[in-house]
Amino acid sequence: MPDPGPRGDTGAGTRAHRGRGRRRRTDGVRHDRAAPGRTPGGPQPGGGGRAVARLLLRLVRAHRVGLRHRRRARHDHRGRGDPHVRPRLRDPDGDRPRARPRRTALTAVSAGTPAPTSLVLVRHGESVGNLAAARAEQAGAEVVEIDTRDADTLLSDRGLEQARALGVWLGGLPADERPEVVWCSPYVRTRQTAATALEAAGIDLPVVVDERLRDRELGVLDRLTRAGVEARHPGEAERRRLLGKMYHRPPGGESWADVALRLRSLLRDLAEREDGRRVLVVAHDAVVMLLRYVLEGMDEDELMAIIRERSVRNASVTRLDRVDGAWLLTAFDEVGHLAALDAPVTEHEGTDDSGG
Repeated sequence: MPDPGPRGDTGAGTRAHRGRGRRRRTDGVRHDRAAPGRTPGGPQPGGGGRAVARLLLRLVRAHRVGLRHRRRARHDHRGRGDPHVRPRLRDPDGDRPRARPRRTALTAVSAGTPAPTSLVLVRHGESVGNLAAARAEQAGAEVVEIDTRDADTLLSDRGLEQARALGVWLGGLPADERPEVVWCSPYVRTRQTAATALEAAGIDLPVVVDERLRDRELGVLDRLTRAGVEARHPGEAERRRLLGKMYHRPPGGESWADVALRLRSLLRDLAEREDGRRVLVVAHDAVVMLLRYVLEGMDEDELMAIIRERSVRNASVTRLDRVDGAWLLTAFDEVGHLAALDAPVTEHEGTDDSGG
């Protein structure tokens, strides 16, 4: 079939048109003369090449329509609980982004994803390191005088009493509320707290020791008081003021963001191993706060606002329950179980560079 002409011609045009482009030579041989833009014997413009061009144009248009639909779908999900799109909230009095409203159940767990049913977070009882740090701060000393490394610090007498009171509370819980397994920091003071509490409760639970639950490492600032940091590492003191608690990483140590990163890793493993179980976690105050930070989906400002208001007390209980696929905070820094047995309630800051 002849190629269509430039205007959709089927090739059935006039004789004059069909004959155009030919001429007779005096030698009696007929020769084809190529029209502008044509190659003798080759594809004609508007033929197969034009069909390919039209096909490409349709594909480009279909791609653009698909992009518009996807953008519209993303826009429709904003503010409707879409887990991948977080709208930026604006201050009603200006263009400056404002903090998100405080919520207690943020980290959704997809249906079928393994996860514990509850997490009971406990800070260790008072340690001899807590007492030594408090004495050094009160005396204005630069160094916390203690004979052991941080990982080997023991509980004080009051800390042991607090751990026993924690155990009595655990033993008195209904069977369907009692933890089924313990995850614990490897530090001696946390393992002492867990062991003493389980003995007082009269229950035998498996204990998983995981180094990702250890306290924040302070590097070159270890064993120094605030005065000691200012005197011996003024550059680090200035860097900490500039970067803030969340992102300041002392040489050889960790920032709070570093601790949060290892806790995210731990939570993935814990979810796989303890799916559907109630878990008791015995750790440190920075770990308790950062587990809240991760599970509740806090931002830096929200976390620091809580820390400025209060610290996590020794042997206190914080609880998060999994409700409708999200983590819900149901108790924070509770010490009623201590008061019930006249056990001492102690508050030692362990979240700063002075350790604890």
